[in-house]
Amino acid sequence: MKLKVDRQADALYLTLSQVPASRSEEVSPGIIVDFDVQDHVVGIEMLYLSKRAPGTEIQRLLFESVPEAV
Repeated sequence: MKLKVDRQADALYLTLSQVPASRSEEVSPGIIVDFDVQDHVVGIEMLYLSKRAPGTEIQRLLFESVPEAV
């Protein structure tokens, strides 16, 4: 899994798989989901990042792992 922030494009991209995308679908305004040929999600793009999270320090993203339910 890889997270990339493109400040120039004002976008965030989350890569879930190295498999190439075969199609993309805008599921909500500015939220694009990429799918492989088997319709598995391989990536998610969020456009207009600065408007969605104004004042957020992008270089200080915090990741949290949630423990699995037993």
